[in-house]
Amino acid sequence: MVIGGGQAGLATGFYLRRSGLIPGEDFVILDAAAQPGGAWAQMWPTLRTFSPTQYSSLPGWMMPPWTGDTGYPLAGHVVDYLTQYEKRYELDVRRSVSVGSVSRGEDEHLVVHTDDGDWLAEQVVSATGTWSRPFVPTYPGSFAGRQLHTAHYRRASDFIDQRVLIVGGGNSAAQILAEVSLVAETTWATLRPPRFLPDDVDGRALFEIATKRHRARQFGERDAGGVSGLGDIVMVESVREARDRDVLHARDSFARLVDHGVRWRDGTASSYDTIIWCTGFRPALGHLTELGLRGPDGLIPTDGTRAIKESRLHLIGYGDWTGPASATLIGAGRTARDLVAIL
Repeated sequence: MVIGGGQAGLATGFYLRRSGLIPGEDFVILDAAAQPGGAWAQMWPTLRTFSPTQYSSLPGWMMPPWTGDTGYPLAGHVVDYLTQYEKRYELDVRRSVSVGSVSRGEDEHLVVHTDDGDWLAEQVVSATGTWSRPFVPTYPGSFAGRQLHTAHYRRASDFIDQRVLIVGGGNSAAQILAEVSLVAETTWATLRPPRFLPDDVDGRALFEIATKRHRARQFGERDAGGVSGLGDIVMVESVREARDRDVLHARDSFARLVDHGVRWRDGTASSYDTIIWCTGFRPALGHLTELGLRGPDGLIPTDGTRAIKESRLHLIGYGDWTGPASATLIGAGRTARDLVAIL
């Protein structure tokens, strides 16, 4: 049983099929969404991938070239690719099926409880990602204006002539800032100064660095620190254009929320109509709570992709702790290959 029909679930399905298992008979992919595309189908339309198509593909079939412009592919191109991918390999994704929990059965099976009945599985692969669990940090005080998270952002035109505070120091914050600053008065707040990657470094290099770091840890070699020495933010075209407009300036995060804005740490206050929280996501692991596997950090300890305390459970697509860059398109494919090899 594979729980989740996004990029990680589809990559796992590809390797299960290639190993000789029959979709719909030997393995099933369940997905809560009504349409294909995983989290990409829920992202804002102008979001860009961080790599060109040849470095943003799942195993077996390259993503068709992006011909829309000179930039990296938009989210809709990825959705089209994932839609055709599951059809191409006849992966038999069961849609609009929500998994409530996974429990241990009386025999050697795990029981997957869904809103469409229970399933018995010898092995369960959890690939539910993070998009359904947006994270907003807690600040003292309250704000009377509009607040939304990256997960709910759709278009810059929703903020014309507003005063907008964008919180967060990652790629989503930079891309949203680049768009919203064209139509609104924007402020960017980060916990530490944002770090921009060199213009010629994109997702290809990031994946290779993450892979080398993972291998170094496996063999007890010196940890070179991953991509932290390079930066965090990929300079896609819109972010470079924002740099040219001189809007990529961030100030230290604020101390508290106030009725119509925020109070900064120096005691001054600023008024805003909207706060956009670009503060990341947490792994969607609620369906695994009954198994009692989480460690003190809230994550499930794993050996590779296998849960240490439940050998019948594998996790993929949540971040480097379940495989190097496994939350990326290319990384999900390589992690899925290793996962299926040990089933």
